[in-house]
Amino acid sequence: MGRPHDTTEDILLIVSELTSNALRHARPPYALTLSVESGRAGIALSDASPSLPRQHGGRGPLATRGRGLAIIRALGAELFVSPAPLGKQVIAVLTWPE
Repeated sequence: MGRPHDTTEDILLIVSELTSNALRHARPPYALTLSVESGRAGIALSDASPSLPRQHGGRGPLATRGRGLAIIRALGAELFVSPAPLGKQVIAVLTWPE
């Protein structure tokens, strides 16, 4: 689809982080939506938990938990949280030059 190879890897990592967070901190049902168009990908994960995600501070570089949102942001993605009637949707938007 005209995206750099490393961007594909970034998208897969974002999907992994969002789904891991949902499985660990939220409750089913879960729904994953991936939208890719020229220069942009949107990854949305819906779950049934109304609890908002939060970024943990003070984690060291060797931490094995609590870094998912920071990783997503470090990849250059914008993060949004949208309330839903039965929970929430966490959305990551990643862009790249065309």
